[in-house]
Amino acid sequence: MVFTYQSIDHVQLAGPKNCEDDARSFYGELLGLEEITKPQALQKNGGVWFQAGNVHLHIGIDVSFIPARKAHPAIEVHDLNAMKSYLSSKSITYKVDTQIPDIDRIYVHDPFGNRLEFLEYIGAF
Repeated sequence: MVFTYQSIDHVQLAGPKNCEDDARSFYGELLGLEEITKPQALQKNGGVWFQAGNVHLHIGIDVSFIPARKAHPAIEVHDLNAMKSYLSSKSITYKVDTQIPDIDRIYVHDPFGNRLEFLEYIGAF
């Protein structure tokens, strides 16, 4: 091959029509991602884009929306225990997964039922 992969630019999740306010509340206010302006040419499609550091997450509108219950983005965080405490303080439920040694990880569902994984490497993986 004469090309190389650099990184994942963004992950897009789908949401139902008119979900933008709920997405802003969950991803922006609750999870602390910053909303970024979509390019003018794409604004007519609806949805909302977010970022935090190198993490770029787009919520796109799907008129025949079905939540992604298995497929999911996995976002590495620093101090997952602090995140768990924060989520608990906001009455957000999460599921702990201990199947992989040396990785602390949880699953959360967004308001539309999409699965999100948050993880922290805790050993020599």
